[in-house]
Amino acid sequence: MSAPVLSIIILAVMFLLATVLPLNMGALAFVGAFLLGSVVLGMSTSDILANFPGGLFLTIVGVTYLFAIAQNNGTIDLLVRGAVRMVGSKVALIPWVMFAITAVITAVGALSPAAVAIIAPIALSFAAKHKINPLMMGMMVIHGAQAGGFSPIAVYGVTVNGIIAKTDLAASPMAIFLASFIFNLAIAVVLFIVLGGSKLLSTKTGRLVEQAAESRMAVSVGARAAGATLRGSGTDISSSGVAAKGTSGSSAAAKSADAVGARATVPQLVTIAGLIALAVISLGFKVDVGFVSITIAMVLALVSPAAQKGAINKISWSTVLLICGMLTFVGVLEEAGTIKFVSDGVAHLGMPLLAALLICYIGAIVSAFASSTAILAALIPLAVPFLSSGEIGAVGVIAALAVAATIVDVSPFSTNGALVLANAPEDVDKDKFYKQILAYSGIVVVAGPAIAWLVMVLPGWM
Repeated sequence: MSAPVLSIIILAVMFLLATVLPLNMGALAFVGAFLLGSVVLGMSTSDILANFPGGLFLTIVGVTYLFAIAQNNGTIDLLVRGAVRMVGSKVALIPWVMFAITAVITAVGALSPAAVAIIAPIALSFAAKHKINPLMMGMMVIHGAQAGGFSPIAVYGVTVNGIIAKTDLAASPMAIFLASFIFNLAIAVVLFIVLGGSKLLSTKTGRLVEQAAESRMAVSVGARAAGATLRGSGTDISSSGVAAKGTSGSSAAAKSADAVGARATVPQLVTIAGLIALAVISLGFKVDVGFVSITIAMVLALVSPAAQKGAINKISWSTVLLICGMLTFVGVLEEAGTIKFVSDGVAHLGMPLLAALLICYIGAIVSAFASSTAILAALIPLAVPFLSSGEIGAVGVIAALAVAATIVDVSPFSTNGALVLANAPEDVDKDKFYKQILAYSGIVVVAGPAIAWLVMVLPGWM
C-alpha cells in the first residue's frame, strides 16, 4: 500500500475515533504523525517536529489568555451590559444585540464555543421573558460567533491565514473575514424574518432588559468571587455561576456588580484600550498577533494581578492541542506526498467548479459532527496544489470552504449547538427544541455549501 493511501486511511480513522469517542483529535494527530513519519516514511523525530506550528501556538495561547483576563476582570460583562442598555424598550433589537456582541467577542480572539457559552444563557433567558422564538435567538448567537470568527486576530482567521501564508496563493484575510461575516449576517436576517422577528417590532418593554443584564452581572461577578468557572472554558456564567450565588461571598459580589454597573474600573478601561491596541498594532502595523496579545495580557496582569488568577487555566488547551497536532500531521502528509496525490485526483476530475463544490460539502458534512478547526486545518492544505493551478479563484474557494465548515456548528452534535440546547428555557420542550435545531442544521448542511459556492466561487470562475 502506498504512503499517500495509507495516510488517508490513518486520517479517516482519526476522524472516526474523535467523532465516536471522547478523544482529542490533536492528540490522535500527533500519534498519527509519529507512526506515519517514523515507521512508514523513516523520518526522524526532529523532522516531524519541524512541522509544529510554533507561531500559531503562541497566537492561540496569547489571544485566549488575553480574553480570559478580560472575562475575569469584568470587561466582557461591562460590554454586554452596555450593549443591552442600548436596546432600551425595543424587544426586536435584542436578537441583533446578541448577534453583535457574540461577533465582537469572537472577533477579538475568543473561541466560538467560549463566546456562545457566555451569551447563550443571557439570550435564551431574554427569549423566555419576551416571548421570542428560542430557536431564532439561539441560532442568532451561533451565527454571530461565526460572523466574527474569521477576523485576522480571531482563532479561525489566524489558523486559515497562517496556512495560506505558507503557500504561494494570494492571501486576503479581510476578504475571508467579510465573506464569513456577510454570509452569517444574511442567514441571521432570514432567521429573523422567518421565525417571527417582524412581530417583535411592535413589542416594547421597560427596564426589564437592563434589570436582567444587571442580575446577570451579579451572578457572573459572584461566580468569579467564588472561583467558579465553566469547566475551564473561559467563562463563568453557567450553572456553576448560578450555584455560586449561594456562597458566602455572594452579597459582596452583588455589590461589586452594582459598582461595575455604575462605572468602569481602571483595569476594565485598560482592557478595552488593550483590545483596541491589539487590533491597531497587529492589523495596522502588521506586528505578530501572538506577541502583541500576550504582551497586552501581561500588562493587564500587572495592572490587576487578581484578575489574571486562573486565567492560564482558562486558555483553551484542548484547542491548542487540536490545531498544533493537526498541522504537525498535515506537514507529515506533505512529506508522504498525500497532498499532491489528492490534488492530482481532484485535478483529474477536469471540472474545477465541481471539485470546489465537493470540497465544501466534505467540509460541511464532517464538521457537523467533528471539529471545524480540524476540518479547516486538514482540507485547506489538501486544496492548495489544486488551487495553485489558477483555474479557479483561490480566495473564493477558501472563503467558501471556511464558511461551509463553520456555519454547520449549529448542529446539536457540535459544541455550539449543544450549548444552545443545554440553555433552553425551562418552559421549552427539550425534545422538540432538539428536533428543531436538528432540522435547521440539516437545512444548513444541505443548502449552506451550495449557496457559499454559488456566491463566492462561481463569480470568480466566470
